[in-house]
Amino acid sequence: MVKGPAGILKHRHMKLLPSIFSVVLVCFWSALVSTNAQVNVTQFHNHDSRDGLYIDSAFTLGAAANLTRDLNFDGTIVGNVYAQPLYLDNGPGGRATIIVATESNNVYALDALDGSVIWERNVGDPLPANDVPCSLLDTLGITGTPVVDLASRSLLLAAMVTPDGGTTKKHFIISLNVDTGDINPGWPVDVEAAASYNGISFTPVIQLQRAALGIVGNILYVGYASHADCSFFHGWLVGVPIDNPASVTAWAAATAEGAHGGAIWGVGGIASDGKSPFATTGNTYTDGNWDGGEAVIRFQPGPIFSGLPSDYWVPTNWLSLDTGDLDLGGSGPVLVDVPDATPSRLIVAMGKNGKAYLADRDNLGGISAPIASAQVGPINLRQAAATYRSNQETYFALRADRSTLSAFRITGTSPPTIAPGWTVSRGTDDCGSPFVTSTDGTNNTIVWIVGTEDRGNPGDQRLHGYDGPTGAVIYNGGGPNELMAGTHNYSTTGIAARGRIYVAGDNKVYAFVAPLPTPTPTPTATPRPTPTPRPRPNPRPRPTPH
Repeated sequence: MVKGPAGILKHRHMKLLPSIFSVVLVCFWSALVSTNAQVNVTQFHNHDSRDGLYIDSAFTLGAAANLTRDLNFDGTIVGNVYAQPLYLDNGPGGRATIIVATESNNVYALDALDGSVIWERNVGDPLPANDVPCSLLDTLGITGTPVVDLASRSLLLAAMVTPDGGTTKKHFIISLNVDTGDINPGWPVDVEAAASYNGISFTPVIQLQRAALGIVGNILYVGYASHADCSFFHGWLVGVPIDNPASVTAWAAATAEGAHGGAIWGVGGIASDGKSPFATTGNTYTDGNWDGGEAVIRFQPGPIFSGLPSDYWVPTNWLSLDTGDLDLGGSGPVLVDVPDATPSRLIVAMGKNGKAYLADRDNLGGISAPIASAQVGPINLRQAAATYRSNQETYFALRADRSTLSAFRITGTSPPTIAPGWTVSRGTDDCGSPFVTSTDGTNNTIVWIVGTEDRGNPGDQRLHGYDGPTGAVIYNGGGPNELMAGTHNYSTTGIAARGRIYVAGDNKVYAFVAPLPTPTPTPTATPRPTPTPRPRPNPRPRPTPH
């Protein structure tokens, strides 16, 4: 390093240049690509419906093809990441902010322009894998994607913690102040102490929280599952009023004597139509009587399950799905409207048997045949789907298996059907859950996935984009600078905000930037030729007056 005041000044100046340059570019770009409306990504897949659609005028097909990673974006964090990052236009101090949570129970607010840490909070020691039965994760802390309540400026998350090195296991639901990272008064909620249903108590050590959290009205909903179906577990949905965390309501699946199961474990978590939370449940272990598993369930606020057939849908072969461990729980519900269809307000559900189903979300139908179904992949379908529209068609995109990305059409007919769309085979590379960008909601739709690791297969660890209507390659991973690390099969998905895509991996958040648009040149006026003078006749002589 150069010594002396001049040398230090030069060093600082050079270090600041990239950051200042990024700020100027992003501010200029933001002015071009958006109006004054705020852009916030407060939950998994951006909307209550879990559609995974991000409207951003920066992502034309041409701009997306030339995406590059912002090497000036730091993004350094500590801990493995399975949760999706979140984005706030008006974060701490009015700064654009990325929020990300890790399995080390570290929560970060990062500057969205340069990736520096605004605040950092550890919410408790995570559990080592050996301290829980059949653990899928090591360490075990925050797995499900948190959610931001803008009204109270609160970040709500679920964490597994131990206060004594693993002897005591706790599931906490926590609220942090978005601006400071401090724990809000009245929190955390100890789920073991607060949750019970139909004589069943919540047992922390056998439950795993990996479904994305959701807010409906003023109630936070948190779904719980198991560690690889080990132990006498139940699927739980826990509701916590944001302004009164001491008043907890809970529901559990498979509570008949001797029964268990019905996990809420799909990464997409809790969906909503703005009035009611929806969840999918996994396989159960019962005496042959249906008890809350293999279902799409609409809950009343609380959560309260009415038990009415209009409030749940279960495939007629649910018992054989139970027996084969081919449950619906691996994919959370996705709500989609198809205006020309009858019925038009639909739910897309998917099973580990490789089938997709359409259900009428206004009248789910109990144990019954679906409105439509189709084989969309092989067995072990685990992912979070996304939905989008072109000018003529409605699609849903899914991770059909570890190396296949597919899109299917929902027809605008009476009744709607599931029709072929397109499929991309990625060879030996795995992929995460898809998300979609569009410049206006129907045009320039691009389906994005991350090439992730899976069970020893490292994947290519790159971002890929495909044309929404055709599946044609738009962005094929970039060059050596676009490599990422530490992404995780179906759990990893990205977000788009203000001309950028953000992806969280282990110990790092990555930012990709769409190129600035080429300004349209102002046309130069073509000079007009000087007109050739036309000869004028000499005036006629006028008579001299007398």
